[in-house]
Amino acid sequence: MSDQKLVPAEQLAARNRAHYPNESEDYRSARNRLLVQELELRRLIERVAEQRRALPPGGEIVEDFELTGESGPVRFSSLFGDKQTLMVYSMMFGPQRKAPCPVCTSFLSAWNGVGLNLRDRIAIVVTARSPMERLLEYKKQRGFANLPFVSDGTGNYTRTYVSAQDADMAGISIFTRRAGKIYHFYTNEMNGEMCDPGQDPRGAPDLDPLWLMLDLTPEGRGTDWYPKLSYGPK
Repeated sequence: MSDQKLVPAEQLAARNRAHYPNESEDYRSARNRLLVQELELRRLIERVAEQRRALPPGGEIVEDFELTGESGPVRFSSLFGDKQTLMVYSMMFGPQRKAPCPVCTSFLSAWNGVGLNLRDRIAIVVTARSPMERLLEYKKQRGFANLPFVSDGTGNYTRTYVSAQDADMAGISIFTRRAGKIYHFYTNEMNGEMCDPGQDPRGAPDLDPLWLMLDLTPEGRGTDWYPKLSYGPK
């Protein structure tokens, strides 16, 4: 994309022929201006993804972490299976928590849906600091059939790639395997200190389509609403 000469977004938007019943001229004018920004956003997303893919090799992992899988002890290297890329989501469900994080659960609900397709390309795994028995109960309760879970009982992985203080934090990291060695490729490094004024702390890109879908609505994300583990009877 970076080597191609792009048509200005305004010219692309001018090709738009969409009109809907009873819309005003003000609406159509504003919608066309928005379309220009949407085209620019799509291009920015492509540029960021291209820059991310072009990152130099990260550091080799310091140890082949000891974890507990659904069938017993496992090493970090075994989580790749036959793939060269491993995506690890660390959820907020430490032993001190009475219940799993609702926001993490919302994300994993979406991830489970695409997990079957995703695992055809890469390896994925969910980890937390809670004992494996607790994670298996959670997995069964939520129906996460497409998501492998591992417990980071020692906390070594968590302290290395999620929180040096072993805090109950969420995180996503990508690792690559090259010539028999495993390298860190990417971790989302945004935190609450990097938020713009009035913005709820979050990283980017958003990994839960819930927020992207709410962005399409007049109400937006809101300022005081978060996913819940249960919404009661409907």
